[in-house]
Amino acid sequence: MAERKQESDIPGGGLKTTPLNAFHREQGARMVDFAGWDMPVQYTGILEEHRAVRESAGLFDVSHMGEFTVAGPGAAGFLDSVLTNDISKISEGRAQYNLMCRPDGGVVDDLIVYRTGPEAFLLCVNASNATKDFAWLEGHVGDHDCSLRDDSSRYGLLALQGPAAETILKPLTRAVLDHLPSFGLEESSVAGWDVIISRTGYTGEPGFELFTPWNNTEPLARALCEAGADHGPRLAGLGARDSLRLEAGFPLYGHELSEEITPIQAGLGWAVKVKKKTDFIGRDALRREKESGPARRVVFFRTGNRRILRQGTPLLAAGREAGQVLSGTLSPMLNEAIGSALIESAAAEAGELSAELRGKSFPLQLVKPPFYTSAHQKT
Repeated sequence: MAERKQESDIPGGGLKTTPLNAFHREQGARMVDFAGWDMPVQYTGILEEHRAVRESAGLFDVSHMGEFTVAGPGAAGFLDSVLTNDISKISEGRAQYNLMCRPDGGVVDDLIVYRTGPEAFLLCVNASNATKDFAWLEGHVGDHDCSLRDDSSRYGLLALQGPAAETILKPLTRAVLDHLPSFGLEESSVAGWDVIISRTGYTGEPGFELFTPWNNTEPLARALCEAGADHGPRLAGLGARDSLRLEAGFPLYGHELSEEITPIQAGLGWAVKVKKKTDFIGRDALRREKESGPARRVVFFRTGNRRILRQGTPLLAAGREAGQVLSGTLSPMLNEAIGSALIESAAAEAGELSAELRGKSFPLQLVKPPFYTSAHQKT
């Protein structure tokens, strides 16, 4: 497989590029620097791309994500020692959401672990954290009987998301998609190209993520666009990816999760198995926080208008500052600004929160996500 191109050929660039860089420009994408990568933020517009994913399908290039392979007799034991969830619960051909934490419970990163064989795992990590993550894992592998390899330069990754995703993909693959469960994966081919098909995503809609050899990514993307001409998919950028994930209530590292925000504070205690057999980094701190309850919590809110509250905006409870905004955007489906915040637990329980802008106070409505549920998800 080809090595990942490390720097763009854009004048004054120096950014890393995915295998679809020329394709994005050909399609009229507006490109931005995201975590050192030259990435499409939008094509025709964030609102249109967002709605396409909710109503039909969207295709995202997420080849900037990092991929690590862990293999060997001690692979599962090693991963259990550095991750919060229970690796023993993942059977071959299944995936699991996970968190990698510091001793104090702060989050190094959140990631998906795919079990690709009896003693083999593929980890998909955030692009902005890939270098840090690999160094963290490398520093803790110790005498575990396994190998750790950074395969980020080997894989391209496409996300086909939306209610029409299966209709688009089914004619192109021999994989029996009807039998592929949520967080299931299968090695197969799509349009003749080798692919790992995973029923995962980051939009709140049904869909797939397709891992493929780096040089296969562009022809695979073109095949998907051609096959889905009657159903989409609309090409979608990072802007829609962010509004979709926030509308679904999914965390983004650096916002709802960080080295200062623990999984318990983020409402992800379900992915922290403090009673599993294997000790793991951060276990004691997270157990204590689970038992005593966090002093602050991540909450989600609606503003009642289109005024977006940006990250860092202070929020008030009973007339005093009780926290601040973590993420904010306009929900295209609600035509209303939504967001997340880290606030004192007492304020979260009271449920009365407001923002003060230009001397005026605006009450916020606390919401349990998702903010919007598509019609096909209600049936």
